[in-house]
Amino acid sequence: MIISLNGEQKEIPEGLTIRGLLELLNIRHQRVAVELNETIIKKDRYEETAVRDGDVLEVVSFMGGGQEMPNAEEVGSSEFGEEEIEKVRSSEK
Repeated sequence: MIISLNGEQKEIPEGLTIRGLLELLNIRHQRVAVELNETIIKKDRYEETAVRDGDVLEVVSFMGGGQEMPNAEEVGSSEFGEEEIEKVRSSEK
């Protein structure tokens, strides 16, 4: 399915939640804010909020002298193998 992530079109596997998407992208969910279709999603809803085809997401990293979040170009270059996808799906159950 195709989503917009930080202004870039990305193809991602179906069946992910916000938390699953962040895990797939190797983004620590504790250090970001997520906006889904112009609505900010509370962290305690990341595991239950599904990402659907056509969704528009903005992921903003909190900076505190630590690691930066990858930009959209770096995220877009990630290859998602079946093993990584299954790992994320299993952790969401």
